[in-house]
Amino acid sequence: MDYLRAFHFLVLILSAISLSEAGSIGVNYGRISDELPSAFKVVQLLKSQGIDRVKIFDADPAVLKALSGSGIRVTVDLPNEMLFSAAKRPSFAATWVKRNVAAYHPTTQIESIAVGNEVFVDPHNTTKYLIPAMRNIHKALVSYNLHSSIKISSPLALSALQNSYPSSSGSFRPELVDLVIKPMLDFLRETGSRLMINVYPFFAYEGNSDVIPLDYALLRENPGMVDSGNGLRYFNLFDAQIDAVFAAMSALKYDDIEIIVTETGWPSKGDENEVGASVANAASYNGNLIRRVLTGGGTPLRPKADLTVYLFALFNENKKFGATSERNYGLFFPDEKKVYDIPFTQEGLKHYRDGGHNTPATGDQQVTPPNNGGGVSKSLTGSTWCVANGDAGKDRLQGGLDYACGDGGADCRPIQRGAPCYSPDTLEAHASFAFNSYYQKKGRAGGSCYFGGAAYVVSQPPKYGRCEFPTGY
Repeated sequence: MDYLRAFHFLVLILSAISLSEAGSIGVNYGRISDELPSAFKVVQLLKSQGIDRVKIFDADPAVLKALSGSGIRVTVDLPNEMLFSAAKRPSFAATWVKRNVAAYHPTTQIESIAVGNEVFVDPHNTTKYLIPAMRNIHKALVSYNLHSSIKISSPLALSALQNSYPSSSGSFRPELVDLVIKPMLDFLRETGSRLMINVYPFFAYEGNSDVIPLDYALLRENPGMVDSGNGLRYFNLFDAQIDAVFAAMSALKYDDIEIIVTETGWPSKGDENEVGASVANAASYNGNLIRRVLTGGGTPLRPKADLTVYLFALFNENKKFGATSERNYGLFFPDEKKVYDIPFTQEGLKHYRDGGHNTPATGDQQVTPPNNGGGVSKSLTGSTWCVANGDAGKDRLQGGLDYACGDGGADCRPIQRGAPCYSPDTLEAHASFAFNSYYQKKGRAGGSCYFGGAAYVVSQPPKYGRCEFPTGY
């Protein structure tokens, strides 16, 4: 009996450790729509799905009242149009906190305040007001003794980065560093807050679908890509984008600040030119992301940094302007039916499988090679080969070659000294042979000719000396 009690106690301890080490999933509750259910019904929907964190883009009284006593943790937002007043008038900031935070907390469990949203891309030039507004809001929290339980930050778009690829080269835009980035990071360090970032692999894929494998963007199984700067292997674009921000902070000596992802998502519908916007892809991205977050673990650069991630968005919003995708990021229709069936909890993940996992990553889409004078654009069917992109640079080519001939399982015997394809003895020629061997062994599957952008598909047999490139194994 003592043994059994000890065993059950150990199981409970291990379960608690496992749960504590996992990340957390929340959702953005946008309301630019005339079709949405009442705030009370929305809270019931959140609870029924096991979603215990929500972020809103204002501090609407009806929403905050509906969330009262729900146990759902809430992030409220001070809109961009209020930054000027909050920065210039401490009394405005104090009144805002009194009416929108102190009046509801702790019955409504407000855990953070987003001051502005993607301020650096706001056309109204509010950047210079951001830090003073954050400090005035913080002073108001201090006056109510709420500064320990409620944290302040401001969501950044990835456009705040000057460089994001490879991740190790991540850096902030120079004109923002002294003006606002360093002062913000100082503030976050002083107050024990996390940097809020909005991360959308969809945007990167949409604009670069010729070089970014869809499997990589959707967090499906794939060979991964090695960062030429630090040697780390990435298996999804989400992690790579986050690590670019970590690297940018590290370059400024702010290694101690954590990140919270305040927005990420994938549209279920888009215009004809919005490549990748579909129900299947949205389901794969969000479902695989939830699994990746809730099973715990950080990123390759910060492996112990468990993530809190807010999906965008709870509902499709029919009154949003812009491209069709803008109105189709929702996890639910306004009638509360799921747009696609994915779980939001660890329990639900036990039975989850990515429905699109076995579908080709890029189907029959056109793949456009770099402009090197001899490239051919061809769909990924028929007789095709994979060759090195000579413009990718020595490091990326060598990294791809090392992977293909190593973990990738390519047949690289023909490019060894004395073998038929050793000549010409150039990095581009050897990498091309290795890349093609890997590509053919993978059945020319979509996404298997990428190597971090160091390779592309051609429809004419490559010519390097007398070497013949195989079309299958």
